[in-house]
Amino acid sequence: MPTVAEKFISNNGAKVHDRIRISTDAKNYEGVLLPRHNFSGEDIVVLKLDNGYNIGVSVEGAELSILSKAKKDKVEFTKKKKNKELKDITVLATGGTIASFVDYKTGAVSPAITAEQLVNSVSALDKVANIDAEPLFSLASEDMAPKHWEEIAKKAKEIHDKKQHGIVIGHGTDTMGYSAAALSFQLPEISNPVIFTGAQRSPDRPSSDAHLNLVGAAKAAMTDLGEIAIAMHQTTDDENVALWRGTRVRKAHSSRRDAFMSPNEGPLGLVKENVELKGKYRPTAKETKMESGFEDNIGMVWSHPGLGIEDWESITSRKKGVVIVGTGLGHVKSELLESIGKTAKDVPVAITTQCLSGSTNLNVYRNGRELLQKGVVETYDMLPETALVKMMWLSKHRADEVRELMGENLIGEISNSRKLG
Repeated sequence: MPTVAEKFISNNGAKVHDRIRISTDAKNYEGVLLPRHNFSGEDIVVLKLDNGYNIGVSVEGAELSILSKAKKDKVEFTKKKKNKELKDITVLATGGTIASFVDYKTGAVSPAITAEQLVNSVSALDKVANIDAEPLFSLASEDMAPKHWEEIAKKAKEIHDKKQHGIVIGHGTDTMGYSAAALSFQLPEISNPVIFTGAQRSPDRPSSDAHLNLVGAAKAAMTDLGEIAIAMHQTTDDENVALWRGTRVRKAHSSRRDAFMSPNEGPLGLVKENVELKGKYRPTAKETKMESGFEDNIGMVWSHPGLGIEDWESITSRKKGVVIVGTGLGHVKSELLESIGKTAKDVPVAITTQCLSGSTNLNVYRNGRELLQKGVVETYDMLPETALVKMMWLSKHRADEVRELMGENLIGEISNSRKLG
């Protein structure tokens, strides 16, 4: 049965996406009529105001005027002419919030826009670069898997070989750190930058970080940065974009726009009006080298109170390698040491720390020394996400050297910490 609001809209001949005015005794409201939210009151009409915000208005005692009818649903984008004074880059869309809109019927954020729509929605890009937009996936980042990391790497290699220009990858933020690490190992040398970016808030929201992040990533994609990097807001303000090394970055806040950080390190650089790269970084190479693919049968165990032998055996059984995320300096409970030792005889076992700063040091306490004696590999301040990805990659491409290489700094995954000091 139609609600009071739906009858009000229908009786006045209005339809969703029409521009309307609702007049009440107190005020007039003008905006675009949005689909009714499932959680809205029965007498509430939802409008998108000109400032980008949405408002619910009660229709009780109100009058409705149609200011203009909705435009056609299909939006066609004209091919933009190349600006000969600007460089070319490719934007690859893989999904995530940056390629989503709010579904106003359910209130949820859903993948909704194409790579071309995303690029065309950011007019500032016209002054930055000539953009070639290509779709790759339309996935929420929690659905990203090692097979997708491989596809992204192959596509990046193809673009570098054929087009010889930089790449921006639009990606969901939740697992962006995993994907950036995955490309870092698969593409240890790149001829042009590969920059991940995303958004904490969908592009249709006025508080979205998508536009600044995308522009910042595009600028970074035209530098000589020869490392995989992530470009996201440096602060909650719309000022600068920070560039984070792909093997040293993690999402540290679930919703803030300045969600990313690099423990024990600062950003590789900042994007303001121009790109300012800081400290040591690898410059671009003559060509992009690739070793793609992963052994995804690797286990990860977070040490915690209550973790028992049965838990360990259940998680690690039939795995081809295990990453332990230890407490503090790299600790696990004493009763697990024997079981861990048995596992380490059969497959590589490495340990990192849950802490956001500092490093493992297995030489400080007795349990740590026992782990070393049992063959567990110390990875110092390597991030848990990176350690998992690294073991997956090594198990595919350096299966006989996993134990030797897990604790070595191959592409910047271990910072200037105790290991390197």
